[in-house]
Amino acid sequence: MAKNTTTTKAAAPKAAAAKAAPAKSATAKSASAKPNALQQPLKPSPELAAIVGDKPLARGEVVSKVWEHIKKNNLQNPANKREIVADDKLKKVFGKDKCSMFEMNKHLAAHLKA
Repeated sequence: MAKNTTTTKAAAPKAAAAKAAPAKSATAKSASAKPNALQQPLKPSPELAAIVGDKPLARGEVVSKVWEHIKKNNLQNPANKREIVADDKLKKVFGKDKCSMFEMNKHLAAHLKA
Protein backbone atom coordinates (compact mmCIF):
# COMPACT_ATOMS: atom_id res chain seq x y z
CA MET A 1 0.00 0.00 0.00
CA ALA A 2 2.82 2.42 0.75
CA LYS A 3 4.15 1.92 -2.74
CA ASN A 4 0.77 2.79 -4.23
CA THR A 5 0.53 6.00 -2.14
CA THR A 6 3.93 7.17 -3.37
CA THR A 7 2.85 6.66 -6.97
CA THR A 8 -0.27 8.76 -6.37
CA LYS A 9 1.78 11.57 -4.79
CA ALA A 10 4.19 11.56 -7.71
CA ALA A 11 1.32 11.73 -10.22
CA ALA A 12 -0.25 14.76 -8.52
CA PRO A 13 2.50 17.27 -9.50
CA LYS A 14 2.35 16.06 -13.11
CA ALA A 15 -1.42 16.63 -13.18
CA ALA A 16 -0.97 20.12 -11.74
CA ALA A 17 1.64 20.92 -14.38
CA ALA A 18 -0.70 19.69 -17.12
CA LYS A 19 -3.46 21.98 -15.84
CA ALA A 20 -1.12 24.98 -15.78
CA ALA A 21 -0.02 24.52 -19.41
CA PRO A 22 -3.33 25.64 -21.04
CA ALA A 23 -3.29 28.85 -18.99
CA LYS A 24 0.08 29.80 -20.47
CA SER A 25 -1.12 29.30 -24.04
CA ALA A 26 -4.27 31.35 -23.34
CA THR A 27 -2.10 34.19 -22.03
CA ALA A 28 0.09 34.08 -25.12
CA LYS A 29 -3.00 34.12 -27.32
CA SER A 30 -4.47 37.21 -25.62
CA ALA A 31 -1.14 39.05 -25.86
CA SER A 32 -1.21 38.76 -29.66
CA ALA A 33 -4.85 39.87 -29.92
CA LYS A 34 -5.56 43.42 -31.10
CA PRO A 35 -6.49 46.02 -28.46
CA ASN A 36 -10.12 46.47 -27.51
CA ALA A 37 -12.11 49.67 -28.07
CA LEU A 38 -11.06 51.16 -24.72
CA GLN A 39 -7.36 50.78 -25.57
CA GLN A 40 -7.55 52.13 -29.12
CA PRO A 41 -5.81 55.52 -29.44
CA LEU A 42 -8.25 58.28 -30.44
CA LYS A 43 -7.57 61.82 -31.67
CA PRO A 44 -9.03 64.53 -29.38
CA SER A 45 -10.89 67.52 -30.78
CA PRO A 46 -9.17 70.93 -30.50
CA GLU A 47 -11.39 71.77 -27.48
CA LEU A 48 -10.41 68.56 -25.66
CA ALA A 49 -6.79 68.84 -26.81
CA ALA A 50 -6.53 72.06 -24.76
CA ILE A 51 -6.87 69.82 -21.68
CA VAL A 52 -5.30 66.47 -22.61
CA GLY A 53 -2.86 67.38 -25.40
CA ASP A 54 -3.16 66.81 -29.14
CA LYS A 55 -1.64 63.30 -29.38
CA PRO A 56 -3.94 60.27 -29.81
CA LEU A 57 -4.81 58.67 -26.46
CA ALA A 58 -6.86 55.70 -25.24
CA ARG A 59 -10.20 56.57 -23.64
CA GLY A 60 -8.93 55.65 -20.18
CA GLU A 61 -5.96 57.99 -20.53
CA VAL A 62 -8.24 60.82 -21.68
CA VAL A 63 -10.52 60.34 -18.66
CA SER A 64 -7.48 60.27 -16.33
CA LYS A 65 -6.09 63.49 -17.77
CA VAL A 66 -9.48 65.22 -17.53
CA TRP A 67 -9.71 64.15 -13.87
CA GLU A 68 -6.19 65.51 -13.28
CA HIS A 69 -7.40 68.84 -14.70
CA ILE A 70 -10.53 68.74 -12.52
CA LYS A 71 -8.60 67.98 -9.33
CA LYS A 72 -5.77 70.43 -10.10
CA ASN A 73 -8.23 73.30 -10.66
CA ASN A 74 -10.61 72.26 -7.84
CA LEU A 75 -13.62 71.95 -10.17
CA GLN A 76 -15.69 69.51 -8.13
CA ASN A 77 -18.69 70.99 -6.35
CA PRO A 78 -17.78 70.82 -2.62
CA ALA A 79 -21.41 70.15 -1.66
CA ASN A 80 -21.82 67.38 -4.26
CA LYS A 81 -18.52 65.76 -5.33
CA ARG A 82 -20.28 63.98 -8.23
CA GLU A 83 -20.89 67.34 -9.91
CA ILE A 84 -18.18 69.03 -11.95
CA VAL A 85 -18.28 72.81 -12.29
CA ALA A 86 -16.78 73.53 -15.69
CA ASP A 87 -14.06 76.13 -16.21
CA ASP A 88 -13.63 77.83 -19.60
CA LYS A 89 -11.82 74.83 -21.13
CA LEU A 90 -14.35 72.27 -19.88
CA LYS A 91 -17.33 74.42 -20.94
CA LYS A 92 -16.17 73.97 -24.53
CA VAL A 93 -16.11 70.19 -24.06
CA PHE A 94 -19.28 69.79 -21.95
CA GLY A 95 -21.30 72.49 -23.67
CA LYS A 96 -22.66 73.66 -20.31
CA ASP A 97 -21.62 75.05 -16.93
CA LYS A 98 -22.10 71.88 -14.85
CA CYS A 99 -21.90 68.19 -15.55
CA SER A 100 -22.22 65.05 -13.43
CA MET A 101 -19.23 62.75 -13.37
CA PHE A 102 -21.43 60.04 -14.91
CA GLU A 103 -22.39 62.05 -18.00
CA MET A 104 -18.85 63.36 -18.45
CA ASN A 105 -17.86 60.30 -20.53
CA LYS A 106 -20.70 60.98 -22.95
CA HIS A 107 -19.36 64.49 -23.57
CA LEU A 108 -15.79 63.23 -23.89
CA ALA A 109 -16.82 60.59 -26.45
CA ALA A 110 -18.23 63.35 -28.68
CA HIS A 111 -14.75 64.93 -28.77
CA LEU A 112 -12.79 61.75 -29.65
CA LYS A 113 -12.34 60.40 -33.19
CA ALA A 114 -10.58 57.31 -34.51
